[in-house]
Amino acid sequence: MLGYIFAGIALGSIYAIAASGLVITYISSGVLNFAFGSMAYFLARFYYFLNTQEHWGAVPSVIVAVGLAGPGLGAFLYLVLFRYLRMASSLIKIVSTIGVSVALPPAASLFFGGQTITTAPGLSPTPERVYTIFGAVASLDEIIAFACVLAVVIIGTLVLRLTGVGLRVRAMVDTPALTSLSGVNPSVISVGVWMVSTTLAGLAGVLAAPSTGLTPDGMTALMASAFAALVAARLRSLPAAVGVAMGMGILTDVIQKYLPVNSSLTNAILTSIPFFVIAAFLIIYLAFSRQVNEAASTGGALDHAIRPQGGSAAMAKSSASAAVVAARSGWSPYMLGPVVIIAIVALLPILLSGYWLTLLGTGLAFAVIFLSFTMVVGEGGMIWLCQASFAAIGAIGTAQLATSHGMNPLAAVLIAALIATPAGVVIGLLTIRLGNLYVALVTLTFGLLADTLIFTRNIFYQQGLGVPVTRPAFLVSDRNFAYFALAVFIVISLIVVNLRRSTTGLALAAVRYSEPGARTIGLSVLSMKLLVAAIATFVAALGGGLLALNLQSAVPTSYSTFTGLIWLAVLVTVGVRSITAAVLAGVAFTLLPGVFQTYLPAAWGNVPTLLFGLGAVLVAINPDGQVAVNARQFQSLIVRLAERRNRRSGTGPPDPAPAGGTPPPGLAGLVGKATR
Repeated sequence: MLGYIFAGIALGSIYAIAASGLVITYISSGVLNFAFGSMAYFLARFYYFLNTQEHWGAVPSVIVAVGLAGPGLGAFLYLVLFRYLRMASSLIKIVSTIGVSVALPPAASLFFGGQTITTAPGLSPTPERVYTIFGAVASLDEIIAFACVLAVVIIGTLVLRLTGVGLRVRAMVDTPALTSLSGVNPSVISVGVWMVSTTLAGLAGVLAAPSTGLTPDGMTALMASAFAALVAARLRSLPAAVGVAMGMGILTDVIQKYLPVNSSLTNAILTSIPFFVIAAFLIIYLAFSRQVNEAASTGGALDHAIRPQGGSAAMAKSSASAAVVAARSGWSPYMLGPVVIIAIVALLPILLSGYWLTLLGTGLAFAVIFLSFTMVVGEGGMIWLCQASFAAIGAIGTAQLATSHGMNPLAAVLIAALIATPAGVVIGLLTIRLGNLYVALVTLTFGLLADTLIFTRNIFYQQGLGVPVTRPAFLVSDRNFAYFALAVFIVISLIVVNLRRSTTGLALAAVRYSEPGARTIGLSVLSMKLLVAAIATFVAALGGGLLALNLQSAVPTSYSTFTGLIWLAVLVTVGVRSITAAVLAGVAFTLLPGVFQTYLPAAWGNVPTLLFGLGAVLVAINPDGQVAVNARQFQSLIVRLAERRNRRSGTGPPDPAPAGGTPPPGLAGLVGKATR
């Protein structure tokens, strides 16, 4: 038993280091770092490059990769991104850090090589030494991990409690606004905190690599476990986060003593522990406080007064006013843009053939999946990170119904989507009283849990080959399938547009703008969000079924949660509320990598993913995405042309714009149509 406890302490120490890094950045900057796992991967991959590929010793490798590169990476990311996020909405904060999470792994491949790493060294020399303590065996890596967490806790406590720097950090944690009024520069404190946090990420990555594997998915799983401790600490309490992390590590290893070895049940139970920890603490918090909101746990009264509530006020007002104008029927010249884009996409199946036609069909299936993000994130204002799991349910459900039960493939797609819908409604019910960050954490954990518990079952996985599915006879041609997928996309888009124009759409806009305000006028926030959740889940599963039909196989690993984060990054880059953006993002997601793989060296294969991640990072500058930016530019051009025409005709200028150069509300709302 003592040996299991030693192993659990080592695992808990890694969780505790990761949780510490997440807590200190959140309480000091208000940013929950969803890129923590990718930072850990990047720095651990750098350590592997120095130690294994360049044959450096463990000590100089960890000094350079963790002690120097870690703070450097943290300072760089703070200067180019994180310093702009403190007053941003939760969506912008999460998506920006997800963009970093998506960009760092391909950047690591470009810098250090893209080979698959099956085993990774720790900090102990090879062969690893083992010691006998009270009759139980403990490896040197386990001892080093425990020593590291002790050092982090002791040094951190001494610095925070006994030094002037610690006093400034604690003041900034309590109220950044008042701290700045006292003459302390919050930016200096923040960059130091981010440097420390990134160093902790690198240390956790190096310590975890021998057991979790040196892969982005392995480090994402590490991050999910640390998130469980973070939820238990209500995002704020460092001692609670460290204690729960240690407890999870010990429980994970001790419980293995009583479970069968090499059993799928054992793997399922061990993987479920972080999810159960999150669920247990959320139930406790909801039972006592009736709601869990991250805004109540950060800053003081002045910070709350100046912090945007729920989302960006400008974005909320823009989307709400656009929804009101969009409710008006009739044709507008501003709707010409989406029509032209759809027409161009409709010409592509004629112009393309072979490999490129297959990629186009895949991209159009992805466009349908991306519409689910448009609904749940853009319309509902809910930050769900598990849409890939719903797409997977649609794909494997389609394959099972069509192949194993002989159902018509198209009917199988529809029924699989209907089967997945209740799961989305349940997720909505469970998260309706949670703050945005908690919703993101819960849905991310659900997705990771589904990846391990459901999609790895051999009935779906089939040794990595997946379950085959045959297209209907009239869709055997890739060209026919591309047009069919485009038709499905258009039908769903029209339904979304009709929803936006309806009174229900106006109610959704009101809920998205202000939930308290929506309640005061008698709107049911629960009903509105559950409606969006059901539609988004159905659409995601429908797109997953179409994707399985196009690929003629349902491989669950193609729908991993980490892949879903890339999907969200791609869509947000173009525009999360735009229907037009969904089709552009879907086509770009498949055709752009095809261009790189066909016409550029193999080493450049990860560049598209890197670009998608960087595009999501830029959402901090352009929250509405590139489609909305281009629409505003088009709007300015139309306004200038109208003014010139009026001057020439002598009829006078158009209605004056409000101060600051903002166009008239009606015109701004009409441009909202152009972004759909």
